[in-house]
Order: sequence, then C-alpha cells, then structure tokens
Amino acid sequence: MSRLGLERDLQEAAALERRRQRELQRQSRIFNARVRTIGVDKDALDTQVKDRKIQEAAEKARNEELANEMKQNDKIMCMLEERQKNDIRNINKAISEFQKNFQKPETRREFDLSDPQALKKDRPARVSDDDPRCTVSGLQKFMGEDLNYNQRMKFQKEQLREWSLQQQRDWKNALADQKFADDLYDKNRIELDLKTMEQQRKEEEKRRAACTATKDFNRTQAAELAERKTLEKYQKMKDDMNEISSLLQGDLLSENPEQAVSSFGRHRVITDRWKGMNQDQLMAIRYSQQQQVLEKLRLKEEERQRDAEWDRQSIQAARAQLILERHQQRQNRERRQALDNINAVLSQEQKSKNIYLKEEAYSNIPTGQYYAQFNTTSR
Repeated sequence: MSRLGLERDLQEAAALERRRQRELQRQSRIFNARVRTIGVDKDALDTQVKDRKIQEAAEKARNEELANEMKQNDKIMCMLEERQKNDIRNINKAISEFQKNFQKPETRREFDLSDPQALKKDRPARVSDDDPRCTVSGLQKFMGEDLNYNQRMKFQKEQLREWSLQQQRDWKNALADQKFADDLYDKNRIELDLKTMEQQRKEEEKRRAACTATKDFNRTQAAELAERKTLEKYQKMKDDMNEISSLLQGDLLSENPEQAVSSFGRHRVITDRWKGMNQDQLMAIRYSQQQQVLEKLRLKEEERQRDAEWDRQSIQAARAQLILERHQQRQNRERRQALDNINAVLSQEQKSKNIYLKEEAYSNIPTGQYYAQFNTTSR
C-alpha cells in the first residue's frame, strides 16, 4: 500500500509540474506585446497579384509560340518519315522483282542437288559421251575417254559466250532499272521539297500579313492615344486656368477671416476656410497634450509595477512549489525508509517463525522416523 501511495504521489507531482509549465508558456504568449501584430500589406499583395498575372500571360504566350513551332516541326518530320518509308518500300519492291526475274532457283548451279523432280528425271548413269550428267564426281567419264571432244569444247565455248552475253544483258537491265529508280526517287524528293517550300512560303506570308495587321492596329492605337492625350492636356490646362482665376478672385487667398464663420453660430467654424487658431486656443491644446503625456507616463509606471508584482508572485509561487516538492520528496523518502524497516522486521519474524516451526516438528517425530526422514532428506 505504501508503494502504491508513493507512485500516486509521484504522478500527481508530475501532473502539477506539467500544468505549471503550460501556464508559464501561456503567460509568455499572452503578455508579450511584440508578437501581437494584426493586419497585412494589401498594396504589396495587390502588386504581387498583378506581377503574377503579367508573368502568367507572358508564359502563356511563350508556350503557345513553342506549341506552334512544335506542330510545324512534327508536320515536317511526318513528311520526311513518309518519304523515307516510300523510298524503302520502292527499293524492297525493286529487289524482289529483280530476284523474281533474274535469280530463279532453277538457274543455280546446285539446283540439281535439291531438285524435287530429280527421281522422275533420273536416267541411267551414262547414255553417251556427251551426256551432261556425267560429271567428275560421278566417275562415269574421265579425261580423254569421250568420243566427241571437239564438239564438246565448241559447245562449251558457245555456252560460255552465251552466259557472258546473258550476264551483260542482265547487268545492263539492272543498271537501267537502278537508274530509273534513282530518277524516280530524285523526282519524288524534288516534288516533296517543292511542296514543303510552298507550304513554308504560305505560312511566312500569313505570318507577315499578321505582323502587318498588328503594326497597323498598333499605329492606329498610338494615334488615338496621342490625340486623346492632346485633348486631355488641353482640357487640363483649361481647368487649371479656371481654377487659378477662381482662387485669385476668391476669399481663400485674400484671407478674409469672415469666411470661416459658420452659419450655425459664431462659436463654430468652417474647416476648409479656417485660417488658424488664436494664442489662447493654442495654449489650451498644449496644456491638453502635456496632460496626455503625464497620463501616459503614469500608465507606463503602473504597467511596470504590475509586471514587477506579477514577476514577484511568479517567483514566490515557483519557490513555494520547489519547497512543496522538496517536502514531498522528504516525506516519500521517510515513508520508503519506514517501509523498509517494517519489511525487515517482518522478514526477521518470518524467519524466526519458520525456524520455530521446524524445531517443533522435529521434536514431535520419534527417533527412528527422525533418522529415516533425515537420511531421505540427505539423499
């Protein structure tokens, strides 16, 4: 129970300390006159809003100009990509046509190795000496064993010549096709470049026309503004002359004291015509100001005394709180010491009681049973 009471006292002391700290912070916030500021600078905020709007308008115009330029670049890029795709398509088409017409599978030298109709066309190994199937790898005819050597050589020469002529014709046709394709590509490129230049020229004319219209509009606006300023200047000059003549002829510059007398009585004056106060009125105002100064000094002295009294009370409260905390700590320490003494006494009594109970139990046991129980306990 003493330990629970000690913990409760510590919790209450901690809560009291927290409340005291919060009260000190609140007082420092409330009684500090430097942090109590009210109002904002509206003119500065209006200037910032106006600058922000001007900046946003300039940024919007710049973004629109960049967007138009990006659209023009994208259009040119699309045209160039389309032209490149057409060129690649034409080249691939020419290559496929050339392979289809001049590179057929049956014209290759190794076509007989992969001919699907080889078995149907197969004949005996050697029909005669001029059998074209009797190759060197077939071992059917050797050097000098054919009977028509001269006719074979002549035929081979003719065949080589025909092959050479055919290759020349194919090469010339391929060059002609390539030249035709190049001419067609150049023609298409020139046409596309001309279209691009024409489009750029039209856009340049539109831009020039827009600039001309803008300049004409600005020139008209400037002329109207100059004419308006001239009229305003003339009107202002006329108004100034009228005002000067009115002031010169009026009672204001003539300093007529009767013009300040109000129609409601001699003791009242008209403020916009009043020429000043007399010496008695000035002395009364100076006396009132001196009284206000003295009153302000008195209020400052009272505020200083009130702050000093508040500080003194705060110091006394803090000192009383410190004394109370030390008193509580001393009481807690005395309670803890008393509790330790009581616990030590109770522990000693418990030990003595346990020893007494053991001795009494041993004294009631017979001798044989005592030795048996002693031996069992020892084991």
